Amino acid sequence: MLTRRFVRGLLCALLTIPAAGFAQDWPSGPVRVIVPFAAGSTPDLAARIISERLSIRLGKPLVVENKSGASGNIGTDAVAKAAPDGQTIGVSIAGPLAVNALLYKKLPYDPAKDIEPITIAATQPAVLVVSNKLAVSSTKDFLALLKKNPSKFSFSSMGAGTISHLAMEAIAGRCNADPVHVPYPGSGAAVLAVIAGDVDFALLPAAAVMPHVKTGKLKGLAVASAKRSASLPELPTLAEAGLDDIKADAWIGFIVPAKTPPAIVTRLHKEIVQILAEPAVHEKLKLQYMDVVGDSPSQFREVMASDVARWKPIVQKHNIKLD
Repeated sequence: MLTRRFVRGLLCALLTIPAAGFAQDWPSGPVRVIVPFAAGSTPDLAARIISERLSIRLGKPLVVENKSGASGNIGTDAVAKAAPDGQTIGVSIAGPLAVNALLYKKLPYDPAKDIEPITIAATQPAVLVVSNKLAVSSTKDFLALLKKNPSKFSFSSMGAGTISHLAMEAIAGRCNADPVHVPYPGSGAAVLAVIAGDVDFALLPAAAVMPHVKTGKLKGLAVASAKRSASLPELPTLAEAGLDDIKADAWIGFIVPAKTPPAIVTRLHKEIVQILAEPAVHEKLKLQYMDVVGDSPSQFREVMASDVARWKPIVQKHNIKLD
């Protein structure tokens, strides 16, 4: 006579057969990798470095497509609305996966419901840089200068509502300062504004500023991360100057549409994490000032939620809206 436990076990086993078989047949052809930013951007570079190796492991071509616009919302929406069959992968960042929900009245997708996170592949530390015309040599000197002259200075960012904007507002808030925000369309223009002396300081991705710090055109003071960056061990953290709650790592994560079969999600996670452990991949990412992560889908989801919680007060205080 069949026991209830045996019947339940048999039913569970039968239910997993289609998913397992589907994963074995996947991928059925070329896989799209959608990047919601332009070619040459940091997410694009990470996507291409990892996709090259993932293509070999999966035995199918991976085709990177750049769908930029609306602060990353257009490309991320394309991933959210793609068929959940593993043939479309996305690479996205904190903006379209977390912060943009605070900046837009309504996103065309819901990051919590329409996206399945795979892993954060890497982070790139943001670096606090100042113009050479400022007589400061440390973060503590910089904070003292802001407190003494709360309305005298200005800073550049990669655009209103970007992490480079919000984090700088958070730093200024700790000093009761109100510097003028000057948004630019990207990190290149923002860093050139500091070099030219058009603005006084900025908090920008390491890849954008470190070449200029090394040539002496800028002063690099600190990284906005929880601990010192493996790619920039010589730079102290903001936490070491007392700003332990301001973190602005530019993380880059792999995602798929919601309802993608769990077996495919598991396989993708396994392959990407193993790729990140390869010395050659690690070195390529390090050259772009990226630190390898490779966390779990649940940990990735926690980072998305924590970013919303971290930046919500800043967005509300300064009434930052993008539509």
